[in-house]
Amino acid sequence: MPMGVAALRAPVREVTDEEVARFREHGWAPLPGLVEPEFVAGLRERALDRLAGRRGRFRNGYVDRAFGQDRDIARHDEAFAALALSPRLGRNAIRLLTGVDAVRLQVTNLLVKEPAGGDGHGATVFHQDFPWMPMDRSAMLTVWLALDDVPADMGALRFYNGSHRYGSLGRSFVRDGDDALSNHPWLETLELSEPLDLAAGDATVHSALVIHGAPENRRDRPRLSFTATYFDAAALYTGAPYGQTDDLGLKVNEPFDHPRFPVVPTA
Repeated sequence: MPMGVAALRAPVREVTDEEVARFREHGWAPLPGLVEPEFVAGLRERALDRLAGRRGRFRNGYVDRAFGQDRDIARHDEAFAALALSPRLGRNAIRLLTGVDAVRLQVTNLLVKEPAGGDGHGATVFHQDFPWMPMDRSAMLTVWLALDDVPADMGALRFYNGSHRYGSLGRSFVRDGDDALSNHPWLETLELSEPLDLAAGDATVHSALVIHGAPENRRDRPRLSFTATYFDAAALYTGAPYGQTDDLGLKVNEPFDHPRFPVVPTA
C-alpha cells in the first residue's frame, strides 16, 4: 500500500437495502452519489496527470480496442488506494454479495474510453468478467465509478438484467466474434438495462457473471472511470492461467493469501 493512505479517508456512503435487493435480482445496480464529488474531483485530477503521457498506448489487443487501462492504479496512488480499501466500500461489497463474510481486492483500474472514430475506442462488446478468473467461486463484483460526468452516449455501461443467473458463459476478447451475444443469441430475450446518465461520483456495481457492455463514446472528450473488483476472501486458487496470478507463487486449492489481494478492512 502506498505511504500515507492511512491519513486519507474516502467519503463513501452505505448501500441501501433497496440497492442490495436490486443487485441480487438483476446482477447489477446503480449507486448514485456513492462517493462525494469533492473527493472524486481530486481523483480526476490525479487520473488526468497519469494519463497525460499514456495516450495511444492502448491498441495491443481486443480489450485495448474498447478502452484503455491503467491497471493496479491503487498500487501506485494513495488516493485511489484509500478508496479501493475503504472500510465502507468493503462493507458494501459484503452486503451485496451472498454468503460472504469478507472480501479481497482483486484489481483496480483507471479506464479511459476515447471518442469514437480515427484512433479512438470502439464499443465494449457484451461479456462476463468471471470466465477469465482463477477463483473457485464466482462471488465477485466490480464497482464502476464515474470520475467525470458520463452521459449515456459517452459509453456508460449497460447490462442484461438477470443474466448472472445462468453461470459462466465463456470468455470474450479472445478472438473476433466471441462476444456473449454472438455466442448466446438467447440472451437478447432478457431485458437490457436503460441507458444511464452518470454524474461524477455516481457508480454502478455489477456481478462478475452479469452480461454487460458499453457503446462507443459519441462525445468529444474521453470517458474517465475507476473500477475496483472484490471477491470472496475464502475463494481458493484454481491454477487457471491468468496474467495477474501466474508468477505469484500461489498454491492450488489454497486461499489468495498474498499482498496483491489484501482483505479489505471493514472497521
